[in-house]
Amino acid sequence: MLYICGMEFKEAKLKFIESWGALGGQWGINKTMAQIHALLMVTDESLSMEEVMAELNISRGNASMNLRALMDWGIVYKTYKSGERKEYFVAEKDLNELAIKISQERSKREIKPALKVLKEVSSLKNPKNKEEVHFVKQTTKLYKFVGKADNVIDKIIEYKDNWLSQLFTKLIK
Repeated sequence: MLYICGMEFKEAKLKFIESWGALGGQWGINKTMAQIHALLMVTDESLSMEEVMAELNISRGNASMNLRALMDWGIVYKTYKSGERKEYFVAEKDLNELAIKISQERSKREIKPALKVLKEVSSLKNPKNKEEVHFVKQTTKLYKFVGKADNVIDKIIEYKDNWLSQLFTKLIK
């Protein structure tokens, strides 16, 4: 048996998958989606849907729906094994790439729609009273703040794509 800090490997793996799943709700994804991602992230081989179902004790429909969602996020990929008809799945292992893809997806799904709403509501024409003036002032501040957060994400993504910045960063490490 392989022991990790007094814990058996299977116990450690299960604890990681369960913890990652619990965090999923805080990240805006469901528990099963996060658990599938965790399983694929810490497994060195690609897994079939049946293997994912067995490992996590979930239904085919649940596995299929969540694998599709993970592929839509760009953090899980389909693979094939020579001589096999089954589809296999593997998670993005590069943590920098994973963080960028999650940031892009969260921006697209959460920040951009919020910016659109904030822009609309903060552009109230001719506020007539103190309450309306305060509303416009606060929603305008929120719009600017959320816009700055979105710009930071965009800069991180641009940085990833800028090979010169990457080279410079490596040189100063």
